[in-house]
Amino acid sequence: MALRMTGMMSGLDTESIIQELVSARRTKVDKQKKAQTKLNWKQDAWKDLNKKLKNLQTKYLSTMRFADAYSKKVTKVSNSSAVSVITGQNAVNGVQSLEIKELAKTGYLTGAVIKKDGGGELTALSKLSEIIGGSFTGEGTINVKAGDKSVDIKVTADTTISDVLTQLKDAGLNASFDAKWQRFSVSSKESGAANNFTLTAGDANGAAAIAALGLQTDIKTDSATMAEYKEYAEYFVDGDRAATIANMRDLIDRDIASRKDAYLNRYTELVSSSEAAQKKIDDINSEYAGSTLKSADEYKTELEAKNAEIKTKEEELEKITDPDAKRIAEENLLELKKEAADIEAKKADAETLAAQQENLSKYTAEMQDIESYISVTKEDDGTYSAQATGKLTGEVEDRYYNKASYAYDVVNNNVSIVSSGATKISGQDAVIHLNGAEYKNSSNTFEINGLTFTALNTTKDGEVITVTTEQDTDGVYDMVKNFLKEYNAIVNEMDKLYNADSAKGYEPLTSEEKEALSESEVKEWEDKVKAALLRRDDNLSTVNSAMQSIMAEGVTVNGKTMHLYDFGIDMLGYFNAPDNEKHAYHIDGDPDDGDTMNNPDKLKTMISNDPDTVISFFSQLSRNLYDKMTDLSKSVDGYRSFGSFYDDKKMKSDYDDYTSKIKDLEAKLADYEDKWYAKFSKMETALAKMQSNANAVTSLLGGG
Repeated sequence: MALRMTGMMSGLDTESIIQELVSARRTKVDKQKKAQTKLNWKQDAWKDLNKKLKNLQTKYLSTMRFADAYSKKVTKVSNSSAVSVITGQNAVNGVQSLEIKELAKTGYLTGAVIKKDGGGELTALSKLSEIIGGSFTGEGTINVKAGDKSVDIKVTADTTISDVLTQLKDAGLNASFDAKWQRFSVSSKESGAANNFTLTAGDANGAAAIAALGLQTDIKTDSATMAEYKEYAEYFVDGDRAATIANMRDLIDRDIASRKDAYLNRYTELVSSSEAAQKKIDDINSEYAGSTLKSADEYKTELEAKNAEIKTKEEELEKITDPDAKRIAEENLLELKKEAADIEAKKADAETLAAQQENLSKYTAEMQDIESYISVTKEDDGTYSAQATGKLTGEVEDRYYNKASYAYDVVNNNVSIVSSGATKISGQDAVIHLNGAEYKNSSNTFEINGLTFTALNTTKDGEVITVTTEQDTDGVYDMVKNFLKEYNAIVNEMDKLYNADSAKGYEPLTSEEKEALSESEVKEWEDKVKAALLRRDDNLSTVNSAMQSIMAEGVTVNGKTMHLYDFGIDMLGYFNAPDNEKHAYHIDGDPDDGDTMNNPDKLKTMISNDPDTVISFFSQLSRNLYDKMTDLSKSVDGYRSFGSFYDDKKMKSDYDDYTSKIKDLEAKLADYEDKWYAKFSKMETALAKMQSNANAVTSLLGGG
C-alpha cells in the first residue's frame, strides 16, 4: 500500500474524509464477499450431506438389493477350543458330527548346540573345520529330500555355515543359524506328510558333516530318515560296484539327464553372454581404430590434472574485468571443459572394455569347465544339443555307488551313527472324521460343503463335536437395523436443515466486523448463518421427499403388496415423534429403542419363520431406493457431477464468478480511492503555494 502524507497544509483529516467517500462503494465489495463466503459454507454443508447419502447407498443399499446379502448362516460348535468354523453361503443347514484325529505338522529339525574348536562363538562365516568334530578331509555329500525334490549338497572342511544354509534353502527348506544359541533350525516350507524332509549322508564325510553341524538325529526313532537309508541300501550288492550301479541305472540315468540339461542351459546362457561381451569389445575397438585406447587409470590421472587446470582458470576468470579479455578467457575455459569431457568419455569406454574382457575370460573358462561334463553340438537351426561325457557319468555313478554303499553300512550297523542331540518333528497330515467319513489334508484347514473347518486341537477318545449350521437370524436383523439407523440419521438431518429457523438479517462477517466482537460472539453469529444455509432448499426437498416416498411405497411379494409396517417397522406418528424426527422408522421390540422396545418383535420372528418373504421384501425395497438415489445423483451437464445429489458444478461456477466480480469491484474501488487522494493532494499543493507566496509578500513588506 502506498504511503500517503495528507492534510499537512489544510489541517483536515483527509484520510477519514476519503474513507467516508468510498465507504458506499466498499459496501458493494463486502456484499459480494459475504455472498461468496455464504456460498462456500453452503458447498461444505452439501459436501458433508452428500458424503452421508453416498455412504448409505454404497455401504448398505448396494449389497442389500441382492438376495445373497441376506443368505446369512451361522455355525456353532460344541468345542470351540478344538475347531473353528467359517460358514459359507452354500453351507447346508443341519447338525453334523466331527472328530479331530490328528493335527497337521510341519517337519522341523532343531539342531544340537555346536561349539567352536578352541573356544569362542561360531558365526555364519565359520568353516566346518572350525567346529568341534568337523575335522574331516575331502568332499562329503549330504542328500536333502524335501517333498518330492531330492538334492545332493557338497561340503568340505572349508565350507562355511553360510554355504550350508544357502544350499539347504536352494534344496527347498527353511534354514537358519542362531548365533546366540549356536544351533541350526531347519524346517519344511509347508506342513503335511508329503512335505516332510530328511537329511541323509551319501558317504562318511557327509555323515561327519551332518554330525559336526549338530543335525544328526537318532535314526532309530527318525523313521523317515531310516527309510531313506534303507531305500538306497537295497541297491547295494555285496561290494560289487557294477552290479550296484546296474541296480541303480534308472536313478543314475535320470540324474545324468537332469545334470546334462542343467549344464546345457548354463552353457547356452554363457554363449549368449559371451557374444554380447564380444560385441561390446568389438564396438569399442572399432570406435578407436587407428588410435590407442589407454587404461582407465591413465585417463583418471589425465582427468584429475585437467579438472585442476579448469579450476585454476575459473578462479582467474572471476578476477578479469576487461570485457575482451574476459571473453577470450571464457572461450579457453570452454575448450578445456570439452577436453575434460572427451577424457571422461574415453575413461568410461576403457572401463567398459576392461570389464567386458574380464567377463569374456570368465565366460570362456566356465564354458571350458562345462565342456568337460558335456560335449556340445551346435545344430543347423542355431540351437545346441549335448551328450554327457565320461567325467559326468563317472561322477554320478560314483556318487550313487557311494550312497548305496554307505546306506548299506548304516542299515546293517557296519557304521555307528550317533545322534548329535538334534530333535526332529516329522511332518504329518491333519486327519478329521466328519459324519463318519475320513478326510486328510496337509494343512489344518478343510473346506467341506460350504464350511471351512480349522482344526485347533485333537479330540479326546470318544469325544464327538457337534457342528450346527442354521440361518443367522441376528445377522439379517442387525443388517436391517443398521440400515434403518443410518437412514434415520440422514432423513432427520435433512428435516432439520430444511426446517431450520430463519437467519434473516444475519450474513457472514467481514474482518472489521469480527474485530468488534468476541470469539464466542463471532462463533454464535456464524453458527446462526450456517444452520440456515439449506433452509427451504429446493434440491434438499427433492432428495428428502423422493427417499421418503420410496420407503413408504409398497413392495409386491408373492402377489401381495407389503409395507414396512407389515414387518413391525413404522414411524412414531406426527404427534409422538420429536421435531425433525417424524420421518424416522422404529423397529418393534428393538431393545435399543425406548419408544418401541416393549412391542412384540415381529421382524425377528418373520426372519426366523419366513425368511424368504423378508429377503424378497427388503431386497426389492433396497433396489428401489438404490435406483432412485442413482437417478437423483446422475450427471447433469453444467450443473452436477455423477454421484452428487446437489449442483456441485453450478456452485463452483458461481463461486468462481464471485471471485472475478470481487476482483473487478476491488480494482474499481482502488481507482476511485486513488482519484480522491489525487484531488486532495492537488488542494494541499495549492495551499502550500499560497502559503509560500504569502510568506514572500510578508518578507518584502518587512515582516518576519
